[in-house]
Amino acid sequence: MDSKVTSILSYLGILWLVAFFAGTKDEKSIYHLKQGFGLLVVGFVAGFILGIVLSIVPSLSFLGGILGLLFLALIVIGIINVTKDEQKPLPIFGKSFENIGFIK
Repeated sequence: MDSKVTSILSYLGILWLVAFFAGTKDEKSIYHLKQGFGLLVVGFVAGFILGIVLSIVPSLSFLGGILGLLFLALIVIGIINVTKDEQKPLPIFGKSFENIGFIK
């Protein structure tokens, strides 16, 4: 698997594991692995918190759709950055993902 495929898979949820264990690891793919992992973790945490909030106030269910669209937009932005061969952080959270230490 080449670097670009590894980088694209890193933004696609659970396929991050395939990219991490079976993909090529160069500077660009490691950067995108960090961004994708951070997005995955934030997505799980946001989904968990949203589930708690919706169990208390079910009328706020529209927040799930908004949150889903936000994460879809971030995934698309990440994949566009891969296709342009850019190492730009994702909007909102991306800067904090650059220092993830275990991905090398």
